Amino acid sequence: MNPQITNLVIILGMMQVSKRIPFEDPNWLNGIRALYVLSNIIIVSLYLFVGKKIKSKNDQTTLKYVEPAPPMSGEEPKLVTTTVAEYDESQLKAAFKSVLMGVGMMGVMHIYFQYTNPLLIQSIIPVKGALESKLVQVHFFGKPAIGDLKRPWKAASFMQGMQGGDAKSDKKSIEEAEKSGRGGVKEE
Repeated sequence: MNPQITNLVIILGMMQVSKRIPFEDPNWLNGIRALYVLSNIIIVSLYLFVGKKIKSKNDQTTLKYVEPAPPMSGEEPKLVTTTVAEYDESQLKAAFKSVLMGVGMMGVMHIYFQYTNPLLIQSIIPVKGALESKLVQVHFFGKPAIGDLKRPWKAASFMQGMQGGDAKSDKKSIEEAEKSGRGGVKEE
């Protein structure tokens, strides 16, 4: 099933559950806070494990792809030459940044604006997202990097429009980028 649809079902279900939880009761509220903290500990632990797996594999296979230009920037797509290990580490760094942003936003919503209902939903959706991420699928669950899991990974469909599309790794796109001189220097 599509992850966005399952997220929507979970959100709608958890909204119904949260209506029945007495958030005014400090015991319930502290229990929900503990659940939220536990879920983030699980996510960070999972990502730390994945980071160790990336370092232990240290896959130095060269990876070339054409990174799309930011929308409305007038720039041309850029050729990126890196290794699988470096690519995975950059994806892991982005995943950690995403977790920190989520915790920061939730902290502002809960501490400053006193919203309590999102704590429950944000205890489940990020864990589900982390378990479904391609990085975790490859390094934690040991799935082969073929098909949808072939690098460079496609961004989520919502983010594609905002970032200018997916990275292209087909031979034609790479050759065009190499001929036009747009990048190609291995990142150090």
